[in-house]
Amino acid sequence: MRLNRILLSTTLVVVALVIQVSVLSRLHLPGAVPDLLLLTVLGLAMVYGHVGGCLVGFGAGLFADLAPPADHAAGRYALVLCVIGYLAGLIKPETGQVKSATGPMAVVVAAAIGSTLLYAGVGALVGDTAARHVGLPGLLISAAVYDLLLAPFVVPGIMALARRAENDPLAETGSAAKKADISSGWLSSGTGLRIGGQRGALGGLKVKAARSRTARAGRIKGVKRL
Repeated sequence: MRLNRILLSTTLVVVALVIQVSVLSRLHLPGAVPDLLLLTVLGLAMVYGHVGGCLVGFGAGLFADLAPPADHAAGRYALVLCVIGYLAGLIKPETGQVKSATGPMAVVVAAAIGSTLLYAGVGALVGDTAARHVGLPGLLISAAVYDLLLAPFVVPGIMALARRAENDPLAETGSAAKKADISSGWLSSGTGLRIGGQRGALGGLKVKAARSRTARAGRIKGVKRL
């Protein structure tokens, strides 16, 4: 990963983890806890692709495994977010821009359910049966609902920051085109004519001037002959 990706991803992951631990986990909501760290990984993965998403997910999950008050085996959430980041990066748009919010919202729901199932499955392999006592169906529904409600406020901003840090040529092209439109708008508003109309008018004036010069030369020649 490039240096700007590493710096931005580390900053966003640390901020998301601090908010996750200090604010969201203390809300005592029924069922699961809104997973801000998961949404951060999804936003970065849909810009960086599957390789970048896999690396960001692994690093974010490892931070979550080591940050207090973690009470599970280290590497468990790293594995979950690594897989989720890889899969989310596979749906990265080829053009680099998302045309509709339906796709990302579906990804958020699938990631919330998939991460909960994968986390519970890995826990069952290592002997952690806490998900059974809490109730897995309730965790799945609450995780999907909470993350879906939080996603519109997190994922678009994360993706915008990632694209800006990437110096996306699409964004530069769009801004250049916008500047061109603004400049043409200023010209048309100041003169009352469009640029194309000005060029057409100038061309017409040149043709009329050439015709008048030709006619004048013809009259002069006729006078000399007389």
